[in-house]
Amino acid sequence: MEQVKSESKPLKLNVKRTIWIGLAFFGILLVWQLYNSYCSPMLSFLFVRHDYADLIKGHENLDLKGLLVEGIIGEQQYLDVQWKVGIIMALDNIAALFIMPLFGIWSDKTKSKLGKRMPYIIVGSVITAIALPFIPFFFSNGVAAESAQLVGMTVGMISTMVVIIMFMMSYRSPAVSLMPDFTPKPLRSKANGLINIVGYVGGAIGSVFAIVLPVTQYIDGTNRSLWMLEIPFLVCSVVLLISLGLLLWKVRENRLHLELDDEIRRYDNAGESAEQVTTNAKLSKTNVRNLALILIAEALWFMSLNAMETFQTNFSMFWLNTSSSGGAIMTIVSGAASVVGFLVAGKIADKIGRKWTIFIGICVVAVCYLCFAFFPKATAEEIAAHPFESKLPFLFFVLLPTIGLGSSLIHICSFPLVTDYCTSDKLGRYTSLYYTASMLAQSVTPIAIGFIFRMTSWIALPIYSAALMVAAGAVFFFVKAPKSNDKVKNASGLDALGQDD
Repeated sequence: MEQVKSESKPLKLNVKRTIWIGLAFFGILLVWQLYNSYCSPMLSFLFVRHDYADLIKGHENLDLKGLLVEGIIGEQQYLDVQWKVGIIMALDNIAALFIMPLFGIWSDKTKSKLGKRMPYIIVGSVITAIALPFIPFFFSNGVAAESAQLVGMTVGMISTMVVIIMFMMSYRSPAVSLMPDFTPKPLRSKANGLINIVGYVGGAIGSVFAIVLPVTQYIDGTNRSLWMLEIPFLVCSVVLLISLGLLLWKVRENRLHLELDDEIRRYDNAGESAEQVTTNAKLSKTNVRNLALILIAEALWFMSLNAMETFQTNFSMFWLNTSSSGGAIMTIVSGAASVVGFLVAGKIADKIGRKWTIFIGICVVAVCYLCFAFFPKATAEEIAAHPFESKLPFLFFVLLPTIGLGSSLIHICSFPLVTDYCTSDKLGRYTSLYYTASMLAQSVTPIAIGFIFRMTSWIALPIYSAALMVAAGAVFFFVKAPKSNDKVKNASGLDALGQDD
């Protein structure tokens, strides 16, 4: 097949359709941001209550602040249970290793009246929406329970998390595959940017709840109303179902496949794989090597990013002495800058290629994480006198947007780069390959850093993340760029916003 060169008319991204497709990712990030913001500190508190019941005995009337102020429970006790928190928080990623590849491949082969991806998205979204409100229910009952009941409530909360994990992961590959299903290879970085903007709106909703109704308000006795915890989860469930309804209304999958299949296949040889992939034959040795390096680097940068994402709330609480809302504020600030990155990453990739766009992002994030390691710990006097009441350091509001910008350059270009190594017939399979590497990394990293915390302190978190990001850059540097310099010309400026019929 002849190499595709510049067309008489530049390729234009269908912005409206891409945004509607992004609703699938919106639901995913909405749930995960709420899940990460609340579940990690919830589990920390339940495990401390269980493991140190003897220390707490006779002081059950004291809330979290009281236990800290009186010196009954301290930072070390919270450090000691983080390996358990890490294991539970890694369950979603461990499950994904087995679930996502299966459902990605199955969705490639599925034929139904709703399409090949939609049946999985519908079932996963509905079950998740039903299960979500049970997390705060079990937690709130566990906070007030006696020792025997505490175990039952903790098991109930973890079981609910497992149900959510199973069904969310069953539809993640099909949901993410929708974008490359209907987007030619040269436009996938820009399309992925729009998809992520829509997704981050969902994530922002979860973060806002974590700021307005932080879990520390509940566990320190400030606000012990169950509704204080239930409202975020109930609203999340309703919004998830609304986004699902809009997706089904606006994205008629089978009709779009009929309309766009010829166009998608026409540009199968216009990706950024080392050697162009135009058939379903085995990859060349060069492409296999390239793909392996990409996936190894991806695993390393996800280990770095996920460690910070999982424990940043606890880091802000116990190292910087802020409210649990500090972690959510960190996410909001970083996410706002990510939106800028989502808009410009595709344009940068058009100029210098996806490889170097990703490499720049890796370097930026690594430097910022290293800077985190120099933040001093709140003094023992500050913690004892005013637990969880310190403000985030001003420099955070410089570093966090920079991290958001850098990580967006990585995310926007890395997924399209992996899908460049397949034709449209195998998009579900290669989407699963991308997510298998990321989920393997995110399965290992919370457990690994949890054990490291037992031997060190919270400051190990930014050092760990910086080291892994540097390792990712070292591996990714050796990925080969495409041999051919012939590129399909993409529209730019206002012209790029065409084709929205």
